[in-house]
Order: sequence, then C-alpha cells, then structure tokens
Amino acid sequence: MHAWLNHLPAGLVLMLHVCFVLLVERMQTSNGDVFPDTHDELDFEFLGNVRGKDWRIQTNVYGNGSTTRGREERYLVPFDPTEEPHRYSILWTPDYIIFYIDDVPIREVVRSDAMGGDFPSKPMSVYATIWDGSSWATSYGRVKINYKYAPYVSEFSDLVLRGCRVDPIQQVDSADRCAEAVEELMSVDYALLTPRKRAAMRRFRERYMIYSFCYDQHRYGNVTFPDCDYVSSEHSRFGEWGDNKFPPKEVRRSRRRSRKPSAVDDQPSN
Repeated sequence: MHAWLNHLPAGLVLMLHVCFVLLVERMQTSNGDVFPDTHDELDFEFLGNVRGKDWRIQTNVYGNGSTTRGREERYLVPFDPTEEPHRYSILWTPDYIIFYIDDVPIREVVRSDAMGGDFPSKPMSVYATIWDGSSWATSYGRVKINYKYAPYVSEFSDLVLRGCRVDPIQQVDSADRCAEAVEELMSVDYALLTPRKRAAMRRFRERYMIYSFCYDQHRYGNVTFPDCDYVSSEHSRFGEWGDNKFPPKEVRRSRRRSRKPSAVDDQPSN
C-alpha cells in the first residue's frame, strides 16, 4: 500500500482494520524517502507488550524534520488487539489532525501560526512496519524481545485512503486540482468533532492516556507547545516525566470478548 496524497489542500483519511502479534507495530504516513532532512510523519504505534498486561498505543506527529520535538502521547486500550480487528484512522487536513480508534476520536492536533513547519504539510505515503523497539517500548526497555517467538505477524484489512493523489516533487496546481476532494473530505461525518464526539474524546483521554509530551519537563524543560491544550485538571494528573501519576490498574475487558470503544458508550450520563 503505497500512494502519494496531497496535504495542501487535499487532506487525507487513513482507515485500517488491524489484528497482530508483534514487537512494535507502526502504521504511519511519512515522506522521509523523498524529504530525508525535512520529512513529515503521522504515527499510530502499538508498543511492545508483556503477555497478560494491558496494551499501549502511541500517537506521534512530526513536521518538517522536527524529530527533536516528538509529540508523543500514549494510551492504554480497553481491549486485546490480537483477539479481533479494530479500526485505526487518521484524518489529516490543512488545519487539523484527528486520530481515531474505532468510532472514538482520541487526539486532535490543531494547526496554528506558532507551530510553523512543525505541522505536517508535504505529501506523504502510507507505511506499515514491525520493528524491534524493545530498548524503550516494552516496559520502558526493561523487557527485551525474545526472537524464539518469531516470525511476528500483522494482518491488515479494509484499507481506505481518501484524498488527492499528487506527485511529491512536482506539485503542479495541486490546490486548484484538489479543491473538490477537499470539499468532499470536509463534509464527511468524521471530519467534524461535534460536542458529543469531544465528550467521548475527553472521556477516553481521562481514562486511558498515560503519557503526554506536553507535560514532560525532563525532556523539554519549561517549553510550551502551541498545539498543547494545557488543561489544569489534566496537568495535575501528570508528573514531571510526562507520565500519568494515577494510571488505571487494568483496563482490558474479558479476554473472551474484546470491547471496542464507541462514541455512544463514552457519553457522559445525564
């Protein structure tokens, strides 16, 4: 699966159903092969797992080669992703990015002038990789990969790409040519965060987010990021390393029935 799609102004929607057993699984959009020093990247990463423990997912955003300013967030997920497929989606528009798990938005990145080139702005391809990240990904590097369990398997289905295909180098008249695709993309349901969806996103983040770069003082000191929404109630839950001081002890449901988060289930009760 390899297709160039324009970001300015076409945008991109990536939707995947995934089931896997792996080290670190990454589904990403990137253009590092064409722009090695100024590449853009959007990541959905499934971090190394210890059998019987909760799975962790990481999202990340790079723009214009800003790899020294990683914008990682990590979450526990209330299901075992090896038991049945789930849908992982990225909506990428000229003005904002939304990460989804199934029907629930879990993260929004809003573009601002202050972000400058840190907001992804060049055409990207879609990749899926499995790689050894056990030096940091599994229990912060305490658990190493055991290759006697190889080969490691990842299964993908129902790949959907919506956007405007362009040449990554010669982006001739892409704005005018892709205007119709942009209009169509912005009219779909998942392009708009309604109050109901925002409530679901807030609920997910309160329950499951275990790390945010926004609060990592050891890494970034007193630097503030323009794309961080510094919510006081959220800030109080995170320590100086950016980790949740009060992580949920266990979030998975029964192993016999994997539960998909849903925008309906995650609504506040009346």
